[in-house]
Amino acid sequence: MIVRRRAVPAVLAATALLLTAGCSSGHGDFPAGRPSATAPGATAAGHGTESAAPAKGSVTVLRTVAEGLKSPWGLAPLPGGGLLVSSRDDGTITRIDEKTGKKTELGTVSGVSPAGEGGLLGIALSPDYASDHMIYAYFTSASDNRIVRMLYDERKPAGEQLGAPDTVFKGIPKGFIHNGGRIAFGPDGMLYAGTGESGQRGLAQDRKSLGGKILRLTPDGEPAPGNPFPGSPVYSYGHRNVQGLAWDDRQRLFASEFGQDTWDELNAIKPGDDYGWPKAEGKSSGTGFHDPLAQWHTDDASPSGIAYADGVIWMAALKGGRLWRVPLRGTRAAAAPQAFLTGDYGRLRTVAGAAGGDKLWLVTSNTDGRGKPREGDDRILELRVR
Repeated sequence: MIVRRRAVPAVLAATALLLTAGCSSGHGDFPAGRPSATAPGATAAGHGTESAAPAKGSVTVLRTVAEGLKSPWGLAPLPGGGLLVSSRDDGTITRIDEKTGKKTELGTVSGVSPAGEGGLLGIALSPDYASDHMIYAYFTSASDNRIVRMLYDERKPAGEQLGAPDTVFKGIPKGFIHNGGRIAFGPDGMLYAGTGESGQRGLAQDRKSLGGKILRLTPDGEPAPGNPFPGSPVYSYGHRNVQGLAWDDRQRLFASEFGQDTWDELNAIKPGDDYGWPKAEGKSSGTGFHDPLAQWHTDDASPSGIAYADGVIWMAALKGGRLWRVPLRGTRAAAAPQAFLTGDYGRLRTVAGAAGGDKLWLVTSNTDGRGKPREGDDRILELRVR
């Protein structure tokens, strides 16, 4: 359901293989300029003219930035320094000083109703954050999943820095499982949201439903110009539970999602395409569905957040407890995915680009009810990658 709100200021654009992975049951920067009405990924460059990323890479853990977090889910780096992290179960947003690890709670997001895989999930900064200081959040309420925005006023006392949530979009199906939750502003200044089918498998193929989709919205929650189905926020469909969103340096969108018992997926997203669920899980050539560029069996993935850096998609794995490196050539995998940090930090929830281009922030997820918390869990790590 679209909730009409006042307009925000003009938005500036911000910034082959079969392996084994699976089901949730075990479970940056863009060129400046005016946003285009055409969605990223609508036209893909030919693969033959693009070079492939190196087949092998490396990961170095530079340090632990902060620890002792509870059910962390979303992460949003602030432009002037600091990291915002959402707590799924507490419904709070906390600011982390990335130099000292100091935590400052901004406040509690009112209306969050945590249960199962639902609660306060993804967060993102407004494309006009420098002037409007708005934080967007995707959360599970008592009746649905929805997207809100809140004013962040750091001049106020800790715990009182979040304004009242302004609902910009609601009516996304909720469930004990498969609530989706990842949100991100694309290079076109539009708001993208990954949703789940909430355990109701048929919703993913129903284009009138918001479940099992990637949605593309204006910052005010309207269907974005150039969407593939006129008047609809639906950008792609046939998804089971989208958990990660990232764009490459040619503004092409990639997404990770949970499979059921056989294949988890990393997909290159083309507007209007059907990604198969529940009729197909993983690759299904000849069916008319858009095949994943990489897939894993359940024990090796349960993929969550993804980030793009220098020709590579980095994917955090929950049940798999590892960080996957997927080198790209255009919108295809250039080589077999490579696993790092296997078992070192438990479940991995979110990965995001950090300053410098060769660094990432990585958030663990061992206090989400399915992990095995250890002393100091959960934490944020700083990585150097190539």
